[in-house]
Amino acid sequence: MKVRKEPIRKCLATGMRFPKKDLVRIVRTNEGKIKIDLTGKLNGRGAYLSKSIEAIKLAKTKNIIGRALEIEIPEAIYEELLQLVGDKDGKN
Repeated sequence: MKVRKEPIRKCLATGMRFPKKDLVRIVRTNEGKIKIDLTGKLNGRGAYLSKSIEAIKLAKTKNIIGRALEIEIPEAIYEELLQLVGDKDGKN
């Protein structure tokens, strides 16, 4: 049986490479909306971020996701990402 090669993606905030399943994909849809893509299959321009609180806070501080997707990222997206990785308070 042939072994499947696991896709590797780069985290925008840390610059480290991880297997695709260990990252969160943020998508700018064709309609210009920002969504968190847990399936990895939504249509649109995607950016990957590692599932760590530090990476999310760094991305928010430096507007890394906004620059990569060429759109302003709402505060609610960052809050949702923090809840996703387990930081319940969402404070800096």
